[in-house]
Amino acid sequence: MSARWDVLGFGAVAVDDLLYVDQYPAPDSKVPVVEERRAGGGLAGTALVAAARLGARAAYCGVLGDDELSQFTIQELEREGVNCTPVLRHEGARPIHSRIIVERSTAQRSILFSMAGVTPRRPEEMSEELIASCRVLFVDHTVIEGGLRAIELAHVHGIPVVGDIERDAGPRLPELMRQIDHLIVGVQFARRATGAADPPAMVRVLSSAGRACAVVTLGDHGCYYAERGGEVQHFPAFKVQVVDTTGCGDVFHGAYAACIARGEEVRTAIRVATAAAGIKATRPGGRAGIPDRAAVERFLSRERGEGHGTDETSAKRER
Repeated sequence: MSARWDVLGFGAVAVDDLLYVDQYPAPDSKVPVVEERRAGGGLAGTALVAAARLGARAAYCGVLGDDELSQFTIQELEREGVNCTPVLRHEGARPIHSRIIVERSTAQRSILFSMAGVTPRRPEEMSEELIASCRVLFVDHTVIEGGLRAIELAHVHGIPVVGDIERDAGPRLPELMRQIDHLIVGVQFARRATGAADPPAMVRVLSSAGRACAVVTLGDHGCYYAERGGEVQHFPAFKVQVVDTTGCGDVFHGAYAACIARGEEVRTAIRVATAAAGIKATRPGGRAGIPDRAAVERFLSRERGEGHGTDETSAKRER
C-alpha cells in the first residue's frame, strides 16, 4: 500500500490563549497584560504543523467535537496544511484549553491548562487501513491505550514511530515507551523516568539495540542521543536571540519526524530539528515562528561549521 501521508499523528491538540507580561506576577500582585493572542497548540498539533511546514504530508487522527475550540483547532491545522479528514467527532469532545503566561524579559512561560472534554482515540478505533497509510506514526503520552494499538499496527507494516513523552500518564506508560522507535523526551522527564543524574546517563538507560534512537533534549544546551544502543552523542543548540520558547520541543519532534519520513539519517534529523526549534524560539507564539525547509536550509548554511555533534567523551570535556 502506498503511503497517503508522510506523518500521521494523534494525541494532544490545544487552543492556547497567550498572555504576554513584562514580568511574571508575584503572589498577591497585579501586572498588566502587554499583548494577548489565541493560537493552536498541543504536542501532536504543533509537531504536525512543523512537519507540514518542512514539506511533509501530515494528517491528524484524534478526536474532537463541534464546539468553538474544536472548530478553531481544525481550521488552524487545515490552514497549515495538516489533513484532518481522519479526525473522529464525538459529542462533548474538545481540545486542551491552555492559558500561557509569557514573561517577555526572560522569554520563559508558564502553562495553565484544562483537560476537560479531552477524548483519546480508543484502540478499537485504530484501523489497520488508517495506520498503514503513513510513513511515520507520531504519538504522545496522552494516548496510551490507543497508542499501543496504533504502534502494534505500525510495526506490522514496518512503519517507524516517533514519540513525545512529557509526563507520567499511568501504569502502561513504560509499555508505550518501550514500543516507540524514536523516543524524544525532555531532560526533566528523562531524569524522573531513569533516575540518572546526567543527560548521557539518561540516554544510556533509554537507549537499546531495538530502539532506532533515544534523544534527551536540554533546550539551549542542545540534546544528547544514541542510535540502536550505541555511543551517546551530543548536539549543541544553535545560538539565537530567544523571544519565546513556547512550542520549541513540539517543533523539534515534528521536524525530526518529517526528516525520518523522508528517509534521512538520524544525525540529519537531529540537526534539522535543532535548527527548526531554534528558529521558532526567535518568534512569539507556539506556531508562528515555525520555519519551512528552505528557511532551515538557509539557516544551516549560515551556521556551517557550528552545531556539530560530539561523542560522549568530547561532550564531557565541553561541559
